[in-house]
Amino acid sequence: MTEARQKERAPLLAVDHLGIDYRLKGIALKAIEDVTFELKAGEAVALVGESGSGKTTTAMAIAGLLSPNAAVSGGEVLYRGSRLPIDEDDAMRPHRWSDISVVFQGAMNALNPVHRILNQIAEPCMLKLGYSKVRAMARARELLELVGIPPDRGRAYPHELSGGMRQRVMIAMALACSPSIVIGDEPTTALDVITQAQIMKLLVQLRSQLSLALILITHDLSVVAESCDRVMIMYAGRIVEEGTVSDIFSDPKHPYTKLLIDSIPDPSRGRREIRPIPGDPPNLVSRPSGCAFRTRCPSAMPICEAEVPTYQRLGYGCVACHLYQSSRPASKVAANV
Repeated sequence: MTEARQKERAPLLAVDHLGIDYRLKGIALKAIEDVTFELKAGEAVALVGESGSGKTTTAMAIAGLLSPNAAVSGGEVLYRGSRLPIDEDDAMRPHRWSDISVVFQGAMNALNPVHRILNQIAEPCMLKLGYSKVRAMARARELLELVGIPPDRGRAYPHELSGGMRQRVMIAMALACSPSIVIGDEPTTALDVITQAQIMKLLVQLRSQLSLALILITHDLSVVAESCDRVMIMYAGRIVEEGTVSDIFSDPKHPYTKLLIDSIPDPSRGRREIRPIPGDPPNLVSRPSGCAFRTRCPSAMPICEAEVPTYQRLGYGCVACHLYQSSRPASKVAANV
């Protein structure tokens, strides 16, 4: 098969055994390890886990927006079959906005407080697409209307808008250069429940309308129930379970996934007790040996302390847990997620 044909058949995005380290006082702290997944055109995938699980680091690595003290320690990210230069800022710039864009979680921090929102949406159109100011402003008005904001509100400053409207502005900016992939980094954080639902509904509509691929970063499984196709559960920098949304909710395999689901209120189950996950996630300095979740796991076994579980392919996806590997031959262990 020719190289051109291989690229044509490749997934839109492929994250291949990616590792990211943070440098702190000369010490390399592993933030994410061996993260592997694919994203198809038009597909929505969620990365779910507690704070510190590596979700945002994974997303920022894909967009080439890692902090200065972070470094790629292994693996690669491929876009349409070609390697993305995620560790080279200048080389990555042509891909940002045009191929991959990000909706950040703190709109008030991401937007410039001294510029009108219409100008901020128009700016990437001028810088990336070479639009004239007149054409860029017209495009910005179209985008405001697309995300449900009256174009005449474009003269407002960020502080003059509600939290939900500011988040809509962030979505409009992310769509300015017609990217193929949009990363939503906890886009509903700090919003009330009704506004959260409105923002997620908007993202779902835009994904369908514009044929976007979506990577949603969240700590809340309930947010992804009606907005994503697949879910990847992250813990301590690794993907511990992957599957379709329906299968993850109806038949979770990993003990951590089960505990996450049990922590979600469910009115349909009457007075079901909500069980918080015991303990705290490990920090980068003192990560437990073997399975990082073993210190909080109700099903921990002696092997969990000695060995890091590898990915086991089950019916609908993959899980990294010794509960399943102990009864399966090694040949069945999946090489990646």
